[in-house]
Amino acid sequence: MEQKSNTFLEKESIGKLMAKYAVPCVISLLVAALYNIVDQIFIANATYLGSYGNAANTVVFPLTVVALALAVMIGDGCCAFVSICLGANEKENAHRSVGNAVVLCIAVSLILTVIYAVFQDQILTMFGGRVNEETFRHSKEYFIYITMGIPFYMFGQAMNPIIRSDGSPKFAMIATVLGAIVNIILDPIFIFIFGWGMMGAAVATVLGQVLTAVLSIWYLCHMKAVRLEKSSFRLQGRLMKKFLPLGICSFLSQISLVAAMAAINNMIRKYGALDAVFGQEQYAQIPMAVVGIVMKFFQIVISIAVGMAAGCIPIVGYNIGAGRNDRAKSLFTHLLIAEAIVGAVALIIVEFFPQQLIAVFGAANESTYYTEFAVKSFRIYLCMMILATVNKGTFIYLQSLGKALASTVLSMVREVVFGVGFAILLPVFFGLDGVLYSMPVSDVLTFIMSAVVIRYTYRTLKG
Repeated sequence: MEQKSNTFLEKESIGKLMAKYAVPCVISLLVAALYNIVDQIFIANATYLGSYGNAANTVVFPLTVVALALAVMIGDGCCAFVSICLGANEKENAHRSVGNAVVLCIAVSLILTVIYAVFQDQILTMFGGRVNEETFRHSKEYFIYITMGIPFYMFGQAMNPIIRSDGSPKFAMIATVLGAIVNIILDPIFIFIFGWGMMGAAVATVLGQVLTAVLSIWYLCHMKAVRLEKSSFRLQGRLMKKFLPLGICSFLSQISLVAAMAAINNMIRKYGALDAVFGQEQYAQIPMAVVGIVMKFFQIVISIAVGMAAGCIPIVGYNIGAGRNDRAKSLFTHLLIAEAIVGAVALIIVEFFPQQLIAVFGAANESTYYTEFAVKSFRIYLCMMILATVNKGTFIYLQSLGKALASTVLSMVREVVFGVGFAILLPVFFGLDGVLYSMPVSDVLTFIMSAVVIRYTYRTLKG
């Protein structure tokens, strides 16, 4: 009988495997998040862009997350399925699912690019771009060029988890990091030296994404545990039905952010207009810019939480496929502890150092209203970070067990029912502050559900 690939996943200590897989995954996701965040930092500190450019970045940000959501659904789903296949020594299904993921990603990315290009004005308006004319103008300029990079961005992000499932988490990390380095180097050159404004920030981002995509293509031609053949790229419905559901949780965790930001941006626009200060034309963009910044910090923290859990997918999948439930249970314990620690550190930062955080995003160039609202936003919006990180880790761990339905339902309730629902409902009673309260209320209610699921999962993994 042919020996199974990646047998070390069944033998090495859980701690070592987490370090080997989770750390590169965390770095990869952090770097992916930093693409947009780095743009916003440089935009915010360019006096000719300021909070208008910041608000424009906030408007476009969820539209890039739509692309990311589709990419990770394909990539994470394929990653989980390939890991289970390798654990069960089913190499035929492994290589064909990777080929199917490649073709599917390319097709979906091209369709999304066309949609963005054709319906640009309508989409930007839907996400609050018309808070004032200056913000809308900057949003259009940024969005045009970001749209051109969608195929490269999606391909790089989808292939990243697939490369990890092949046993090369370091290469996956390096491919993403190098792309981000290009973005970081070019951003200040294009924005401050060339004076290209929003276009410069977008072009720098796209060039970094192109590099990551090219490196991913190179790796696909040199895979280790999985060997691609011409037949791998022939679409098979039965395979897509197996791996796509395993990526639904990842999709929902991202796409729900889009739904939440659409709701939040429109609530900010509506109730900001009723505020004594932010109802004035010159300050109208401030709440949108600030909440966008707060959500960017949240994205950094949640990228760590997701990275730790997603990095464990190949380990869990392989051990479940090999019948080692005891190791899968031990990994769950390690993961929950690590998630809680990440949330605690983030909570300390937002509660004690909000002014330092907002200073990074050009607060020195803005009015006192900008800083005051930002400090309040950080402290209220992110006060339940510990619960948020534990919830996220639980959802993704269920995904790695192959429990796509349970993972999907929990994610849907948290991100859509609670996340969007409270973002719309609470402002009716608390105005702009209601937008800020929507996050902690959602996290508390979700944790109650997660606690039940955590207990049940431990029981199912006995033995």
